[in-house]
Amino acid sequence: MIILKRTDSDNPDFMALVKSLDAYLAVTDGDDHSFYSQYNKVDKIRHVVLAYENEKPVGCGAIKAFDDDAMEVKRMYVSPECRNKGIARKILSELESWAGEISFKKCVLETGKRQPDAIALYEKCGYRQIPNYGQYIGVENSVCFEKLLNRS
Repeated sequence: MIILKRTDSDNPDFMALVKSLDAYLAVTDGDDHSFYSQYNKVDKIRHVVLAYENEKPVGCGAIKAFDDDAMEVKRMYVSPECRNKGIARKILSELESWAGEISFKKCVLETGKRQPDAIALYEKCGYRQIPNYGQYIGVENSVCFEKLLNRS
């Protein structure tokens, strides 16, 4: 059974998962890794979701304010041995719920073209591709997405 926990970036389980994520991205992004890593700092993130399976941390994701209407999804990761179990979808759904609860209207995110599984996840979860934003404008390997949140 997967248990989700809301926390922040000071959580040691989050820090350990981010270390694994960064090692994975260093390989996946290749020469582009140093460019991307400068935009993925994790200090002072107040909205982090962790996924636990049998009390072991197996996945994470975070959101941070992008502008007055949008939260940016950051640091999405599931341990390789736990993939294809719907964990990333659960984390993303929880992040979207949290963003809506604190009055944001949409989520935006950036991922890399070399991460087809991530792109497929976001598309399955209702994200639509948008023009690259901010620091990702003109970056060939980047793909940006957004999703309007259902708010009651």
